[in-house]
Amino acid sequence: MDDEQKTPEQDENPQDEGAEAAGPVSDSGLPPEGESSESSPPAAEAAEGEPSEEGGDEQPSEEVTEDPVAEEVTSPEPDQEVEAVEEPAEAPKAEKKKDVIPGADLEPILVEPDKPELSAEERARLEAEEEEKARREAELAATEDDDTATASREPAKIDKGARFLATGKRKNAIARVTLLPGNGKIEVNKRDLEEFFPRPLHQTMVKQPLAVSGYEGNVDVRVRVHGGGVSGQAGAVRHGVARALTEIDSELRGDLKRRGFLTRDARVKERRKAGLKKARKRPQFSKR
Repeated sequence: MDDEQKTPEQDENPQDEGAEAAGPVSDSGLPPEGESSESSPPAAEAAEGEPSEEGGDEQPSEEVTEDPVAEEVTSPEPDQEVEAVEEPAEAPKAEKKKDVIPGADLEPILVEPDKPELSAEERARLEAEEEEKARREAELAATEDDDTATASREPAKIDKGARFLATGKRKNAIARVTLLPGNGKIEVNKRDLEEFFPRPLHQTMVKQPLAVSGYEGNVDVRVRVHGGGVSGQAGAVRHGVARALTEIDSELRGDLKRRGFLTRDARVKERRKAGLKKARKRPQFSKR
């Protein structure tokens, strides 16, 4: 009877409603086994979130409305994270370019060293040497042109065992020449002509008298030469060969003389005088 007769105050007590919402409670005042005490705070929060009868209008709390929005904005979607990780893996790997030195394909430019300025006398000497070289080349070209006309003459017959000796000179070089009947072999100091005179210019100088007279290939030439330089020795051999040919046939003298093969070129370098730097070069005058 006591339980059925309850006062309205007890029915309207919100505490009883909260206790019922919280769940059954045992006689000792503790929650039943299997339910932890941690479940009570959410229940209390739910009770606080419910509107109270005395409070009037319902007003949602700011914490409940704002937290989910913030979480939705800040928390990244799992799909985006996967894409961000997979993009660099899917991208093709760029091949490493080999290190190329810039300008490696260009041709190098040779820079000539600065040459010292030449004096007037040295310039004149170089010009004279160039003129002499050009004159010799012109003479060689002229004699080669005349070879066709003079080579048509038949060479004189030479008896077997005959020898024709002559001496040629040029500057300080002296050549003793011996002509023998043969096939045109030329020996200088027991060496071949090409070995002793490797330059074609000197070889041509030695063969000029034979080519002009038509005896090239009909006589053998043996030469012993000493003194002077290479150019002087070549001139001496030519002079001796021309003289020896005049011994075989005296009619060749006119042609050989006209070309200058019988003339000894006695030009030599002038000696230095005392008190001078060279043959005629004087030291610079100094007043003080």
